[in-house]
Amino acid sequence: MAKGNYSLVTEFILKGLTDRPEVQLPLLLLFLSIYVMTVVGNLGMIILIRLSSHLHTPMYYFLCSLSFIDLCHSIIIIPKMLMNFLLKKNTIYYPECLTQFYFFAFFAISECHMLAVMAYDQYVAMCYPLVYSLMMSYQVCLWFVGGVYALGLAGATANTGCLFSVLFCKKNAIEHYFCDLLPLLKLSCSSTYVSEVVALAFSAINILFPTLIIICSYVFIIASILKIQSSEGRSKAFSTCSSHIAAVGIFFGSLAFMYLQPSSVSSMDQVKVSSVFYSIIVPLLNPLIYSLRNKDVKIALKKVIERTF
Repeated sequence: MAKGNYSLVTEFILKGLTDRPEVQLPLLLLFLSIYVMTVVGNLGMIILIRLSSHLHTPMYYFLCSLSFIDLCHSIIIIPKMLMNFLLKKNTIYYPECLTQFYFFAFFAISECHMLAVMAYDQYVAMCYPLVYSLMMSYQVCLWFVGGVYALGLAGATANTGCLFSVLFCKKNAIEHYFCDLLPLLKLSCSSTYVSEVVALAFSAINILFPTLIIICSYVFIIASILKIQSSEGRSKAFSTCSSHIAAVGIFFGSLAFMYLQPSSVSSMDQVKVSSVFYSIIVPLLNPLIYSLRNKDVKIALKKVIERTF
């Protein structure tokens, strides 16, 4: 049997967020409520955009894709995490663990590039309103979304493929609440140099490149906002812009802290806290920031409710 496909460990034990028994129940209730709100918020956003014809624009097409990514992201991570608060020993089989990591990496990388596409879309809408419909046509939007998922697929396949070349011999307790790359590599009994180099390279591409696009887009957006004559319109635009930047900053900041430094530098407690932000908090915040602060979404929601009841 080939060495790359062989593993002495058949199952892993997920240690969870904390092993303190007195906080298990409060954390269970907290993350269960977050999970319910995340699912309701993102699924509601998808349904609302599909039902409201006046939301069938590039901006909401991308927002619908972002909500789908966040919804899948939460479903992959949080249910298994909640089991840590209920079970004394939360096990996950080797194939299931790698499958969880594969889909986590796919949707996390896709979200990085989707946020960059949404920032670019806002830049075009603000700076080139007269040719917006031409620059962001239906075909262009399809290419953007297809490219986002293609990059997610490539990154997830490369990182998961590296895990198949790593041997797990005796240690099987993952100091984390889901199967992530760095906690898994810490359990390896073989060399992880190639896996760490590949992970660092793909992390740099999938974090720094979208971040650069987002920063450039928002610099031009802010410059365009400053040209608005009305102080009320300027303050409203800045309010919306700042909330978007805050959500993007939390997501990319926590990802960069996790993946753009050597694995020996950060402790597992820091890794867990950082992971909570990009895997749990951001999928909850995105539908709130991108929808509830949006006048068009509020109008569409009101019309759907009136039409339904």
